[in-house]
Amino acid sequence: MVFERIRQIICSQFDLEPEQVTEKSSLEELDADSLDIYDLAQSLESAFDVAFREEDLEEICTVTDLINFIENV
Repeated sequence: MVFERIRQIICSQFDLEPEQVTEKSSLEELDADSLDIYDLAQSLESAFDVAFREEDLEEICTVTDLINFIENV
């Protein structure tokens, strides 16, 4: 499942427990700054073989946004 893999990556990079990350979690709630989001995007690109553009990252605010992006590429 895409969400489970994304959550695993987020937990690893942001040092969080899985129960802290839900599909409704905003990246802001997870204390992700712009550099964190860039690093996360690079990890997701490798894990899912996708490519984020800068414009894509500007529109992504929640874990659900990440899921939708990856599932619709």
